[in-house]
Amino acid sequence: MTFLRSVVGKLWFTIILLVSFVLFILTVMLLEFFQNYNINETKNDLTHTAEKIATVLEEHPADKWPLGLEISWEIIDDVTKVVIIKGDEVYYSPNTKGGNKLTIDDIRNDPELSNVLHKNKRVEKISDLSSEKNRAGTAANYSIIGVPLKLSGNQNGAVFIYQSLRVMQETSRSATKFILLVAGVAIILTTIFAFFLSTRITAPLRKMREAAFEVARGKFDTKVPILTHDEIGELATAFNQMGRQLKFNMNALNQEKEQLASILSSMADGVITFNRDGTILITNPPADRFLQYWYYEKGFISGLEAIPSQVMNLFQKAVDTEKEQIGEISLQGRHWVILVSPLYSNRFIRGAVAVLRDMTEERQLEKMRRDFIANVSHELRTPISMLQGYSEAIVDDIAETQEEKKEMAKVIYDESLRMGRLVNELLDLARMEAGHIQLTMEEVNLSAFIKRIIHKFQGLAKDNGIQLLVEIDNDIPTFTMDPDRIEQVLTNLIDNAIRHTPKDGSVTLKVTSEDKGIRMDVVDLGTGIPEEDLPFVFERFYKADKARTRGRSGTGLGLAIAKNIIDAHRGHISVQSKVGQGTTFSFILPRKS
Repeated sequence: MTFLRSVVGKLWFTIILLVSFVLFILTVMLLEFFQNYNINETKNDLTHTAEKIATVLEEHPADKWPLGLEISWEIIDDVTKVVIIKGDEVYYSPNTKGGNKLTIDDIRNDPELSNVLHKNKRVEKISDLSSEKNRAGTAANYSIIGVPLKLSGNQNGAVFIYQSLRVMQETSRSATKFILLVAGVAIILTTIFAFFLSTRITAPLRKMREAAFEVARGKFDTKVPILTHDEIGELATAFNQMGRQLKFNMNALNQEKEQLASILSSMADGVITFNRDGTILITNPPADRFLQYWYYEKGFISGLEAIPSQVMNLFQKAVDTEKEQIGEISLQGRHWVILVSPLYSNRFIRGAVAVLRDMTEERQLEKMRRDFIANVSHELRTPISMLQGYSEAIVDDIAETQEEKKEMAKVIYDESLRMGRLVNELLDLARMEAGHIQLTMEEVNLSAFIKRIIHKFQGLAKDNGIQLLVEIDNDIPTFTMDPDRIEQVLTNLIDNAIRHTPKDGSVTLKVTSEDKGIRMDVVDLGTGIPEEDLPFVFERFYKADKARTRGRSGTGLGLAIAKNIIDAHRGHISVQSKVGQGTTFSFILPRKS
């Protein structure tokens, strides 16, 4: 910033300009005044001297006229010259020499000067003497005063006194030099004072400017010292209040920004904000995960291609139509519903916001609901059909012998037990999922407990041509658990393993002691479970065997019940499997705290 562009420079220049203008007007007026004053004073002095000489001469009669002349010559100074006319006689003052005389011809030939002799009028005139030349060759101006002289005997006379204006001009020049000197000194002093004054006045403004720069850098605690109680002091007070208000507003904005960021981060739905060009501006973690699914499926790319085409199509439609757009997209087995809404700025669309809701669990739950209805219907349809068929056969006396009737009655009895077991399992599962499961905890001898369970399945394993093995640590101590519930879990796991293991295969129950508790593994060499089915094996009615072969499939509730029992023991159950290589179900029961 140059000096003249600054406030100090502008204020200083304004003061100097104003003072210089005033001094210029004052100097011109003073010079005019002094010049007129000198001229008037000279005229007055000359007139007074001429009248005084006339009075002296009038008081001396003819016999004393020479004395009167001598007195007259003593009255005048060296620069003042006198011409006295008495009739035809002309007398010149002794200081009149050479060609600088006002001659009688000059007087008689001048219309104004001759009036003194002819009309007895006093005359004032500034004129040049044709005989008087200055060194440059120009005529010099003289101030001439003519006063009539009253003589005895009706004789006319006049006293002419004149003086060169060079004296007055010298006096005026001296006064001019003095006035200009005083004006110059005044301007210099004014310049110094104006600079000091403008600097002092603008010092608080400069501090405010520096404080404003600090506030612009984010330092809202910057204060301006209040040194005066005038308008500048009030401005400093207002500036400090503004700084406090800005700090408060910025803190509020930051809090709102952090709150918005927290809300976006904690939202279960994904949020993506676009500008009008389709560039991503803001995303939250769920949206980042959605984009990661897209990157993994399509390969990592950048730019607009990093956004799914379905999303970009919805974005473009929302911007073009200025209406909300809804769509769906599926990536890597997951499903999202996308809602794209335009964003406005002063009634103009500046972009759009896309809300992505992961509907995978909802779709899975919906599928599970449909599967549940289908499974229950499937599981109940067969026994109900058999109950209906065999009961009709009995009613219609289709069975001829008593043995056939007993056989039909046994089938009806077995199917009713199966229906009862299915209903009981559904009720148990509902109670468990509602948190109403009750455990009867007691000390259990694990070695005897495991042997009893293995013994129970020996007949089933033998009938299916499967070898049933057990591996248990010799130093397994007693363990606190609900034996009936754990037996229910092992029964389900071993039964599933036997039913899904081909002939000449094997099923092994392993029991090991760990730091965390007791670990039990049921290992089979059966058909295995597909990898995509593993996350859902503990869901209700979920069956890896899609054919639903009655000879090998159960109700689909056993694993769900087993998981709830293990969870009630604060344990953990898991599964590992490969198709064609077998399956391992493992669960850990923590030690009693």
